[in-house]
Amino acid sequence: MRESILPLQSASGKRYMPGLDGLRALSVFAVIAYHLNLKWAQGGLLGVGIFFVISGYLITDQIINYWEQHRRFNLLDFWIRRARRLLPAMIGMLLFVALWLLVVDPSRLHTLQGDFISSLFYVNNWWLIFHKVSYFESFGPPSPIGHLWSLAIEEQFYILWPLLLLIGLKFAPRRGKLIGLILVSAAASALAMALIYVPGTDPSRVYYGTDTRVFALLIGAALAVLWPSQKLQTTVSGTERLALDLFGGLGLFVLIILIYQTNEFADSLYRGGFVLLSFIAAVVIAVLAHPASRLGWIMGCKPLRWIGVRSYSLYIWHYPVIILTSPNGITDGVHVLRIIIQLVASFLLAALSYKYVEEPIRRGSFKAMRQTKITTRRRGFRPVFLIAVIPLILIPIACSSFLSFKPESEPVFESTGPQNVKDEHKEISNQAGTAEPSVKPNIKEEKEPEEPSTLPVVHDTTEATDKKPADTNIQSGKGVTAIGDSVILDAAPFLDKMLPGIVIDGKVGRQMSHAPEIINRLKEQGKLGNRIIIELGTNGAFNKKQLRKVLHSLRDAEQILLINTRVPRKWQDTVNADIAKVSSEFSNTTIVDWYSASKGKDDYFYKDGVHLKREGAEYYASILVKAMEQVKP
Repeated sequence: MRESILPLQSASGKRYMPGLDGLRALSVFAVIAYHLNLKWAQGGLLGVGIFFVISGYLITDQIINYWEQHRRFNLLDFWIRRARRLLPAMIGMLLFVALWLLVVDPSRLHTLQGDFISSLFYVNNWWLIFHKVSYFESFGPPSPIGHLWSLAIEEQFYILWPLLLLIGLKFAPRRGKLIGLILVSAAASALAMALIYVPGTDPSRVYYGTDTRVFALLIGAALAVLWPSQKLQTTVSGTERLALDLFGGLGLFVLIILIYQTNEFADSLYRGGFVLLSFIAAVVIAVLAHPASRLGWIMGCKPLRWIGVRSYSLYIWHYPVIILTSPNGITDGVHVLRIIIQLVASFLLAALSYKYVEEPIRRGSFKAMRQTKITTRRRGFRPVFLIAVIPLILIPIACSSFLSFKPESEPVFESTGPQNVKDEHKEISNQAGTAEPSVKPNIKEEKEPEEPSTLPVVHDTTEATDKKPADTNIQSGKGVTAIGDSVILDAAPFLDKMLPGIVIDGKVGRQMSHAPEIINRLKEQGKLGNRIIIELGTNGAFNKKQLRKVLHSLRDAEQILLINTRVPRKWQDTVNADIAKVSSEFSNTTIVDWYSASKGKDDYFYKDGVHLKREGAEYYASILVKAMEQVKP
């Protein structure tokens, strides 16, 4: 027995696949949840990868279908239609953001000039790469248009791919050969991502790059050659239909699990993970595109279809709304009322943009816009009212967040030596009993290449002239060495006072990848003591191999204090989990649980939630001293 479902046809004769709109809805939900920093969607960045596969499939399917019917393809007409589809909404959003910043924060508008210009010309991803703007590790307020990097990749694909595909269709008409060429190109892109990515470092270069992300679009393109929508049979057997739905359902389930569990800092994500995601997405797309799929009918239900049709508008608008209405542009996924307002505003702006900007221009240029304007007048001023009301609601939220986030004074990022500090540390030391050390055995050796570091700020109150480490003395601090970033610099004056003779090597922006070189330099200078404090992880994640290498190089040290981190950024939990895992493998290593010790002590921090005020820095130093006293070598 064979069952059939009649496919929907668009006005242009192309088959409409509502299930793909449902997948678009899922993808944009994932991206929004990720940008809201919701813990259950830490892999929401995968939504962009799914979008890439969908785009590669639909564009290639459209070109092949037209080519097979007419044996020609008008590239200029294609590019014009793409511009009419994508540019109006983006330009409207850019104007909105520019006017917003002009009212709320004019100084930022000037600093974002390059972002605006590069976005208009669809080269924003390369602008971000050349200016070393991180997608993952950033302390300054994020750009409200930083999400346009993905649209730049898609538009670059839309410009080059039709030309390359037409050449392929002309000179390699056999489907198998064409699919092979496309997949080889995809493999080259995936290989570029794996080779350029350096484990344990900021992955922004490979995340932004057209060369390292185009494999997802090409996998979608290969699917379109293999699985053209116009040639899919509407009548299939019950067994075939069941197989389709089982494969599609399983693929969809895996995508949801990946969105829930994926760690954006995992090395495996950039060494095959994104490729695996793309192939799973391709399987789901193949099922949703089939007219006989029940899953396609379910995913094409009216609510998901409504969101999917407007997914481009929603993607365009949600990020500036979130960034401009969050304190310092940082979301915590906790303030429910703010999240609800941001979601409502994003959906309203997306709906208005789709109805009154995108659709009129795409369907009938300015003539349709004039007709829409006449219709709007007849229906009243509701759209104009909504457009006016949304900023009136959001700007006060943004202003209050912006004003409340200004620090009382600038945080101290550097210190050049001991300072005069009031002798109050004994009182705070008596209260600093929150760090309970733990020691576990086993040492494993891992080898990794070292990375260079720039000159640090070094506190050295010892007067030793030989190259040998001084004997450890907790009362004097001789033989104690602290290696860290700006947080250790905040605490440096108090550590100098509490532990006279301590050597503190700190530098703003330092990462774990710099630690091996720093340790070697301190050894050569005779400044590496037998008791070592390591405070790194504030500025970004690292992998377990890097930390193992650092701890193994210090295997002869009597005591290592490894401080976990409190930083309101996505990498905080990853860093702390890796510190807990790796430290348990080394018998001379103890964790100082700064994350727990600082809980509920917001007044100890500047408004960035990372750098320490005077009382916080003194409390931090007292915890380190107490931990060293509690754990005997």
